[in-house]
Amino acid sequence: MALLLQVVNSFKHAEQVINTVSLKTDRVILFYSACKDSIVLLDLLAKKFKTVECVFMYFVKDLEHISKYIKWSQTNYPNARFIQIPHYGLSQIYKNGIYCTPNKNIKRKTTLSDVDEAVRIKFNCGYTLYGWKKADGLNRMMALRSYELEAISKTNKVYPLSNWSKADVLGYIKRNRLPQPIAYGGKRSNGVGFNLECYLYLREHYPNDLKKILKEFPLSERILYEYDNKISN
Repeated sequence: MALLLQVVNSFKHAEQVINTVSLKTDRVILFYSACKDSIVLLDLLAKKFKTVECVFMYFVKDLEHISKYIKWSQTNYPNARFIQIPHYGLSQIYKNGIYCTPNKNIKRKTTLSDVDEAVRIKFNCGYTLYGWKKADGLNRMMALRSYELEAISKTNKVYPLSNWSKADVLGYIKRNRLPQPIAYGGKRSNGVGFNLECYLYLREHYPNDLKKILKEFPLSERILYEYDNKISN
């Protein structure tokens, strides 16, 4: 009974946050990652707003296992429009030459705030939404608690799932028959990255995606080489 009450309260809070924003605009920007939180957020937002501008920040563009989530979303939410842009973390990767040749033309790293500002200007839209939750960690919990409704910052960055737990998110996905989030190595994903679980998953299930990543970051093949060498020994 207590668990059911928690789920209901979490949903009502998200609904309250979304309704508050909808009184000020009929169009919002969602930072969409194809992970569990953004899958839920898009479903909630598409039911309330005239247009949801979805921004996907790619690690390597047009990966098959990511594209299928975007295509599903475009089919099921006609009011959701997608653009793909480089992930802000790529500036640091290219600048420092992480698994690639350093790019000396990059003078400073791009931040999420830089990207947030750029897409607001592009869409002439003042509200950006994210999947942050208090349960994600102490820093996010402290920040969210200081916002209006513990979800709306003074700069109009909005976090409707702030009171949700991981179980709330996965439960919503199951009840509403939404696509299951990507899992690398049995773990829920926060996105593509230079980690063994991701590379092993792609090698087994999406080898062409792995080839694309290795073409862009050839030195990252070392991740698999060291793993295979360890196993063989």
